[in-house]
Amino acid sequence: MRQAVTELAEQTSLQEACELLAYPRSSYYRQQQAKPAQEPPPTRPSPRSLMTTEQEAVRSTLNSDRFVDSSPRQVYGTLLDEGEYLCSVSTMYRVLRAHDELRERRDQKRHPAYAKPELLATAPNQVWSWDITKLREPVPHVYYYMYTVLDIFSRYVVGYLVAERELATLARQLVADSCAKQGIEPDQLILHADRGSSMTSKTLALADTSTSSVQALDVGKSHSRPYTSDDNPYSEAQFKTMKYRPDYPDRFGGLQHARSWSRSFFHWYNQEHRHTSLGLMTPATVHYGLAAELTVKRQAVLAAAYEKHPERFVKGEPQAPQLPTAVWINPPPKECDEQSS
Repeated sequence: MRQAVTELAEQTSLQEACELLAYPRSSYYRQQQAKPAQEPPPTRPSPRSLMTTEQEAVRSTLNSDRFVDSSPRQVYGTLLDEGEYLCSVSTMYRVLRAHDELRERRDQKRHPAYAKPELLATAPNQVWSWDITKLREPVPHVYYYMYTVLDIFSRYVVGYLVAERELATLARQLVADSCAKQGIEPDQLILHADRGSSMTSKTLALADTSTSSVQALDVGKSHSRPYTSDDNPYSEAQFKTMKYRPDYPDRFGGLQHARSWSRSFFHWYNQEHRHTSLGLMTPATVHYGLAAELTVKRQAVLAAAYEKHPERFVKGEPQAPQLPTAVWINPPPKECDEQSS
């Protein structure tokens, strides 16, 4: 635009050219007086800054075997006590930042990368989940401990006990008794739990002179990731079902009261409670192989109802609820299944 104003001003006047082109004269004059951009003058290092050799000495000292696990403040204080001064603490940080070494320097234990457990059960007694929950005593802040072993395919509680203490030896004995009752064969079962002290105890895992240890039973072990309750969902859901029962006591009157209540609860849970995820069947029905026969009976009842009043079933003959064919703890991503298929 400025060039067009200049060319037109040669034929008329600058004022008329600016008026014809609607261009402010002030902008034209300002651009005429503008100076070309100049490169900024080179920066000069401060006379107080360290020389390159001094910076390298500071860096090598901080990264030495002696001080690699110490913070710059600790290095600064140690060197002062030894009668040596390299630079200020802020300069130490500045040197480290210039080399992208400003990080946690202390030698600390790093959390290992825990793998996500992926467990599959297609029949009972393939994968068990177990956990411990607290039951409140009459005395505040004192608890009884309920150990529960659950089959994830059938949701059947294969073993439980209520004790005054949380001990790995009790857990080991419970697992051994449950395996004996269910007739578990070697290499048949995987026992899954979270990472509580009793669950990861060597008392439970290692074989000893007793034949009731997990390793002696050839039972595989699996553990949840730390602070990941979703890795043990079936035990967590079972405890929630228990504690949301209408007759669940706020406090138990004593150990015998806790054991008698638990006995009646687990009878109801195994023999009477119908799970939505089990096709509205009880855990005992699924665990002991009665589900197929019961499904046939249910289908006969539905077929008779449909034959009697077909107009009431707008979607055709109803189907009995089906039992799932597989139960997962952390199923693999669907993308993997699609690629494999």
